[in-house]
Amino acid sequence: MTSANNPPRMALTIGLCFLVALLEGLDLQAAGIAAPGMANAFALDKMQMGWVFSAGILGLLPGALVGGWLADRFGRKRILIGSVALFGVFSLATAHAWHLPSLLLARLFTGIGLGAALPNLIALCSEAAGQRLRGSAVSLMYCGVPLGAAIAAGIGIAGYSGEWQRVFHVGGAGPLLILPLLAAYLPESGQFRATAQAEATPNLRRELFGQGATWLLWLSYFFTLMVVYILINWLPSLLVGQGFSSHDASWVMFALQIGAAIGTLALGQVLERLPAGVTAALVYVGILAALAGLGLASALPAMLVAGFFAGFFATGGQGVLYALAPHFYPVRVRATGVGAAVAVGRLGAMSGPLVAGQMLAFGAGSAGVLLASAPGVVIAALALFRLIGRRPG
Repeated sequence: MTSANNPPRMALTIGLCFLVALLEGLDLQAAGIAAPGMANAFALDKMQMGWVFSAGILGLLPGALVGGWLADRFGRKRILIGSVALFGVFSLATAHAWHLPSLLLARLFTGIGLGAALPNLIALCSEAAGQRLRGSAVSLMYCGVPLGAAIAAGIGIAGYSGEWQRVFHVGGAGPLLILPLLAAYLPESGQFRATAQAEATPNLRRELFGQGATWLLWLSYFFTLMVVYILINWLPSLLVGQGFSSHDASWVMFALQIGAAIGTLALGQVLERLPAGVTAALVYVGILAALAGLGLASALPAMLVAGFFAGFFATGGQGVLYALAPHFYPVRVRATGVGAAVAVGRLGAMSGPLVAGQMLAFGAGSAGVLLASAPGVVIAALALFRLIGRRPG
């Protein structure tokens, strides 16, 4: 019996994966919330902070590639547990870094663990839910990421952004505490077990790279995640540069992540109920409008609204991409295919903070940084329009 025909097993899988996603989101946002305190503690300039942000994102790339590849060979559950342990340990290590090189190293290995976890979360939820409920299951799991990021923003609102280690202590202890739950109660994918027993080693070149959907997925992932990670990492500092207080910036980030959680759930439902072209148009027009709002708003209420819709459409659109990806790969290469797409997206995520840091170092204002993201949004939209025409029925 598959998990799709066993609702308690499906609910358990999605619930535990949601919990991991929650902790992943907390750590992904942690560096942005802690940025002012880290910069003061280590006397870092804007370019050095860009490298701190990008070190964690750089680790996401090999983590996603290797984590997906290993999962198709040794099982989703086993690799997920190892990934959670890795990002928990090195999130704690971030809080105890003593100079810039140790800080960069801790963020790199945290990113490797985070990157390896995501393709396994997507594969476990999509395979537990089956074809009909796959989009909703992945969206429900992935909304844990922005909710976890909202918790990190809440830590900043509570006044702990100066005590920058606090958010990493929370982000490290949580994953280690849930390891026994995952080991005892997380079901392995029934589809993976059946495929591992029945099928030979896949031909990755034919099954992964021999179809145009892979290249379109990569293009859309790259530019969508570039925008998302500029927002996650640089928006608090950009807001402070515009004259907002750190407390106000934390509220905007909280609004962004609440919007992201709602958007992930809402757009996942839209994807299953309306034509995919409508979903794509809604996502990318919304991203462009929200970026313009963030660049032009001057008062806190307007910035809160713009932040909410930036999260709704940017992170919600990312959730749509994660829900779509499993449709294009058979079980035997699904985690590898999703992991490869996530890894390419991380290249965009890594380049975004570096480009934004370089633009700020050259004197570009906040509006310039945000509006310069618009061409990438258009490219991602065009790739997604082509991709949805190939979506299997």
